Amino acid sequence: MTRDAIKSPCINVCAVDGATGWCFGCGRTLKEIAAWVSMGETGRDEVLSCLPDRIARLEAMGKR
Repeated sequence: MTRDAIKSPCINVCAVDGATGWCFGCGRTLKEIAAWVSMGETGRDEVLSCLPDRIARLEAMGKR
């Protein structure tokens, strides 16, 4: 039996912006990162849909 890999937006740049609470690398919050494996595919997909906007906002603030 094999396990399916869990998709992850992690790019190994693990530092969190104090103002937004978002990781500079992937855009997730610490809570989202900690719960990633247990939140299920639907929960992960919901978080993934938010990340492009978060990354764009970090870039617009000159933080990424």
